[in-house]
Amino acid sequence: MTDRPTLSDLERGTPFADRHIGPRPAELDTMLAAIRASSLDELAATAVPDSIRDGADGGEPVASTLPPAASETEVLAELRALAARNTVTVPMIGLGYSGTITPPVIRRHVLENPAWYTAYTPYQPEISQGRLEALLTFQTVVADLTGLPVAGASLLDEATAAAEAMTLLRRAGKARSPRFVVDADTLPQTLEVLRTRAEPLGIELVVADLEGGLPEGELFGLLLSYPGASGAVRDPSALIEAAHERGALVAVAADLLALTLLTPPGELGADAVVGTTQRFGVPLGFGGPHAGYLSVQEKHARQLPGRLVGMSRDADGHPALRLALQTREQHIRREKATSNICTAQVLLAVVAACYAVYHGPDGLRRIAERAHRMAAVLAAGLRAGGVEVVHGEFFDTVRVRVPSRAEEVADAAHGAGIALHRIDADTLGIACSEVTTVAHLDALWSAFGVSADAAELDAGTGDALPAGLRRESEYLTHPVFHEHRSETSLMRWLRRLADADLALDRTMIPLGSCTMKLNAAVEMEPITWPEFANLHPFAPEADAAGTLELIADLERWLAELTGYAAVSLQPNAGSQGEFAGLLAIAAYHRSRGEGHRNVCLIPASAHGTNAASAVMAGMRVVVVATAPTGDVDLDDLHAKIAEHGSALAALMITYPSTHGVFEARVREVCDAVHEAGGQVYVDGANLNALVGLARPGAFGGDVSHLNLHKTFCIPHGGGGPGVGPVAVAEHLAPFLPGGAGKDGQSVGAVSAAPYGSPGVLPISWAYLRLMGVDGLRRATLTAVAAANYVAARLREHYPVLYAGADGHVAHECILDLRGISKETGVTVDDVAKRLADYGIHAPTMSFPVAGTLMVEPTESEDLAEIDRFVDAMIGIRKEIDRVAAGEWPATDNPLRGAPHTAACLVDKWDHPYSREIAAYPMGGTPGVHDRKVWPPVRRIEGAYGDRNLVCSCPPVEAFSS
Repeated sequence: MTDRPTLSDLERGTPFADRHIGPRPAELDTMLAAIRASSLDELAATAVPDSIRDGADGGEPVASTLPPAASETEVLAELRALAARNTVTVPMIGLGYSGTITPPVIRRHVLENPAWYTAYTPYQPEISQGRLEALLTFQTVVADLTGLPVAGASLLDEATAAAEAMTLLRRAGKARSPRFVVDADTLPQTLEVLRTRAEPLGIELVVADLEGGLPEGELFGLLLSYPGASGAVRDPSALIEAAHERGALVAVAADLLALTLLTPPGELGADAVVGTTQRFGVPLGFGGPHAGYLSVQEKHARQLPGRLVGMSRDADGHPALRLALQTREQHIRREKATSNICTAQVLLAVVAACYAVYHGPDGLRRIAERAHRMAAVLAAGLRAGGVEVVHGEFFDTVRVRVPSRAEEVADAAHGAGIALHRIDADTLGIACSEVTTVAHLDALWSAFGVSADAAELDAGTGDALPAGLRRESEYLTHPVFHEHRSETSLMRWLRRLADADLALDRTMIPLGSCTMKLNAAVEMEPITWPEFANLHPFAPEADAAGTLELIADLERWLAELTGYAAVSLQPNAGSQGEFAGLLAIAAYHRSRGEGHRNVCLIPASAHGTNAASAVMAGMRVVVVATAPTGDVDLDDLHAKIAEHGSALAALMITYPSTHGVFEARVREVCDAVHEAGGQVYVDGANLNALVGLARPGAFGGDVSHLNLHKTFCIPHGGGGPGVGPVAVAEHLAPFLPGGAGKDGQSVGAVSAAPYGSPGVLPISWAYLRLMGVDGLRRATLTAVAAANYVAARLREHYPVLYAGADGHVAHECILDLRGISKETGVTVDDVAKRLADYGIHAPTMSFPVAGTLMVEPTESEDLAEIDRFVDAMIGIRKEIDRVAAGEWPATDNPLRGAPHTAACLVDKWDHPYSREIAAYPMGGTPGVHDRKVWPPVRRIEGAYGDRNLVCSCPPVEAFSS
């Protein structure tokens, strides 16, 4: 009898885990031998403390309802079945979400292109010029249409953009009043997020009907809607002027497409404008991900949250782009930060920017005119049929009153495949868009019992825009919005931008704490299926049955894998998950009559968003020292607990630590906090080292946020999308965000859509379904093995800063260059830039320790790629040694000159090292010469960029190589 696979084995095929996990068995054996472990199980036993490891006491790991691993074909079939349970209607609900068409060329070459969706945040600008150019294009679209000179590189959604504007106006203005007045005609989800954000900061939110003017009293800020949530278009000028006279600043929430026809808010005196770019070709996705926007007057540029792309120059004096304000400002200001924004929505901002390039100003105006004319003709037909139309002036949304008939009409429209917004028993909202057709108007008239002729009405119906608000100023005059009318031209432009970047499709991205792992094609495929992509977030629940089942599965699986009782998927970034978790802790204390507990202990090594989130949640940050081992300093912890015990609300701790170590005494840390009456927040940023091995909810955590864009395979997309679910123990479940709680105890909404960014949740669902529990555990241990292999190979060349008691690191290791820099003058920046010449993206620089590199290889990289990185780092160390020996001066060597462009090599050459060394380090070594990457620009001058935040003159094409 031959030892052959069974028919069942053959039918199942190669397990997906074998494709997701990079090292082959023989390669894994090589890695394990280098770290002196005989197996992954032995590595788990030695590296992961018994006190936290599942099954370490001899028992079996906790069972999960996560099904056994399925094949790629099976998972796609299951997702097809879920998608089929959704009913996609013509989306005329409105409420800030519109039907739109993603041009196929953009869908194929951006949204479905790994060169774009696997890229990291452009903190290494020399190898991110494509993303930066696309983001500058996005900023230009927003600035031009809103009429304000400075726009950020995207925010999470419209509601959180409005909340960021609220806090920006507060810190930028001179008024000392705590009152922020909001137009009652504001999107309801925006009002909810504003309430959530205002309360912990002591902001008094005043929602008022402003048709009669501003309410009496002082205020620091005002938010107007243009058009309003009802669809009405009103001139905001008088209100803006009145607010300014009282010393307040004004933000306007505006429909970006409407601004092709309406006078921009910046011309009407607004200080800030917010909104969403969803209708610029970004699929509805049941609510996200979508790119919010925020633009401001130039004097407020340095107050912007998030990111801002601006102009600098490289070492040869050529124009180059960078993040002019690296406003992950929490890393600079920490507990004094005013925003915890970390994740933007870069991939979606790129789609929106490309949509504007694809259509150009004339095309955008035509789309706006179509939506408006459809609405105007619809309203005319309803009026002629005796239906009351509430507003006479509107852009694309018609509000109608049908006493006691709203449900009947909405049901009739739904029967015809159209979803409307039922406001109450008497009132309906109908929003037209790019996808509205005359056939839809006919169906709507029929649902109302009205007979009308669209062509006849069109000929006799005027526009419904206020005559005094017609836009006269030009927009999108930059050449980029006029040069790519053919698909051939646009395709080549997108390819040129992609070639100016270095993403995961070309090299490993060994960024510590960022987990740049494989985003498998099978996981990505379903997100553009119409049944998932075209679902409105406020569609009737019955229409979203498949997506809601997928969400319920994911919530349950994530809860079980982390040891918690409940999960909310609403937070649409890790930073928002932190914020939601801390709000839940604060609400829990208040429910017990302990609202005085407001101190949040945070280790000095923590992610900067931790402190910023605590401040936003109304807590006072107290820093706990780090011990020489990289662990939390227990003596200092106990001292801080003794000092603040009665006021202690929470401890935030990252596990494994930000230093890449499994802290053996983490249970002791948790117990000490609990004994003092506090709660433990375990930051889930490093969960990739725990899944299948240990569960935060089982070793002392009360709440964690999870980064689906790290551990669970949603791609980073150049800096977003992100999803940061919050997982909690049972006693905190009533306080989950967005209505997820019980008995009215929810902390409120933290993002605009009920489920945050569900359009990308099929990715994580598929990953878990493909891997199963055993595959997840194997992936985790392979990631730990890879980090230890890197540490083992590089330890003799660079000091490895921290390790556990057994000498092992967790999933990442920190290479200490401080001594090297002191001795030779070669900095961590020099090493990072030189890696680009080797065709490799740099690790995380100077976090959590200045002058170091934090390396995380992940489980998805095979041994050849890991060795390519290690060999490059060894090659760089040899170059450093030549600087130390005086062979090359500290001010002119391959490291200081890096990265090297092709253009600089053919120019005059007066360096003490050769062109060959500059361009092809390590000579013809396989993996270096044959995978050459040519950075489009030389090293960028940061100081110049900080002084010149915004590019106002050179054309975008000037940045091309």
